[in-house]
Amino acid sequence: MHIKQAAELAGVSVRTLHHYDEIGLLQPDGISEAGYRIYSDASLRTLQTILYYRELGFPLKQIKEILGNPSFDRLQALEEQRGQLLRKQQQLKVMLQTIDQSIQEEKGERTMTHEERFSGFDFSHNPYEEEAKQKWGKDAVEQANTALGQFGSYKQERMNEIYRALADVRNMAPDSPEAQTAIGDWYRFLNTIGTYTPQAFAGLGELYIADDRFTSSIDQFGEGLAVFMQQAMAVWAERHRE
Repeated sequence: MHIKQAAELAGVSVRTLHHYDEIGLLQPDGISEAGYRIYSDASLRTLQTILYYRELGFPLKQIKEILGNPSFDRLQALEEQRGQLLRKQQQLKVMLQTIDQSIQEEKGERTMTHEERFSGFDFSHNPYEEEAKQKWGKDAVEQANTALGQFGSYKQERMNEIYRALADVRNMAPDSPEAQTAIGDWYRFLNTIGTYTPQAFAGLGELYIADDRFTSSIDQFGEGLAVFMQQAMAVWAERHRE
């Protein structure tokens, strides 16, 4: 199966599969005469496993380590993933009950206790944030969290403009003039809310694909945008190395 077919089947972008290949997470079984990556049934099974882990919030680095472990057992992994998805399903069930009760309360049909109002929510632990702080520094992660949140109306509007501009060129090569112009705007914008060296900028790009919070937020502007930004940021940082 050619890469475009595999991407469409799995519901991911071609650029995402390119990235998985580049980092050694999922390499194609061969290259066609026309130069397209080819994926076998075994590769598609591996891709399924990867996407389950991504759905559960695992960073790519950890998924690569899991799949690369000599003792990795696909059946065992699927059973573990099933258990985690069932726990996630239960949490979602509780949250749906909470929102139904909230709707009833808004209609004047019931009164909720404080405990009921927040049943199902659990944001007490982010498994990637401490790792990110150790790797890229506390300030960089906190500034990234700020960029993920809300600004004043002007800064929020400007941030969205840059994201849309990057989304428009995300199918171009990350080192193309168009991509580098757009990512340069992102670098300058970030330095209006914090202080980033080119090296820290590249590290921030890694965080965009390591933490699903960032990936999901960025990819709202276009499928595969987070991966594209990470690649473009790495190129920009290399060209502007201090």
